Amino acid sequence: MTIFWSGLAIGAVYALVAIGYNIVYLSQKTFNFAQAALMMLGAFLAYLGIAVWQLPWWLVAILAAAIVGAIAALEERVAIRPVKDSHNLLVTTLGASFIMEGVAQVVWGGEPRKVPFFIGDGVLDFAGGRVYPVELALIVLVVLLVVALQQFSKRSLIGIALLGMSEDREAAQLRGVNVRRFAFLAFVFTGMLAGIVGVFVGPKTFAVATLGASLAIKGFVVLAIGGFGSLGGVLVGGAVVGLTEVFASRYLGTDFANLSVFAILIIILMLKPTGLFTRSRERVV
Repeated sequence: MTIFWSGLAIGAVYALVAIGYNIVYLSQKTFNFAQAALMMLGAFLAYLGIAVWQLPWWLVAILAAAIVGAIAALEERVAIRPVKDSHNLLVTTLGASFIMEGVAQVVWGGEPRKVPFFIGDGVLDFAGGRVYPVELALIVLVVLLVVALQQFSKRSLIGIALLGMSEDREAAQLRGVNVRRFAFLAFVFTGMLAGIVGVFVGPKTFAVATLGASLAIKGFVVLAIGGFGSLGGVLVGGAVVGLTEVFASRYLGTDFANLSVFAILIIILMLKPTGLFTRSRERVV
């Protein structure tokens, strides 16, 4: 069970990236490939606040949410809003990711920085396996976050407006929805979310400048497996990727971990091109 919990925990990290992808996709029908880099900045801010400044973890989470949210707002203004062709947004957000990683490299260097977990780093015996507290926290966090976002999207006016934008942006605009403002708020929210979860992700992955690049692709794979726009699919996709990675590393060798993940992705997309939890839609013209 130890390897099982480890796989779910790393899958939860990938799922957190995919949740940010999903929110931006629902609001703008594009992907923010800098989402993982924003999470990387959150991990470094967690290191700075908890390990260096010895601040309470909850205060660090609030400060990280504010700072990373502001960076996400700046990214939206500079790399998203001026771009007219939606296909070019993939390039501009990827460029923003490279800039963030470069700044982190200059400020903190290339060495991994250990981020203490506020509950502790002792190993626990749980459900027949040995697990770190941060691993359990990541699994619980991603489940609670998905449930909360699903309820928010169904029961709040903002959530319903975002769903309407994802279905038909022009129709939502005609009904009085300020699509530009909502898209901006969604972008800022994903940045704040990346800052907060940095307190949880940092103790699992360490704070390192290359973290964004390593998480970006796996987060996209999780999204592709679960289905674009499906928050529930993120949980399944994260579990599939995380478990495949750790079991392949354990029984086939680390060289086969990524190969196995992408093999699973290809098989799933061949059987269901839209992902496991997204249905293809036909439109009458």
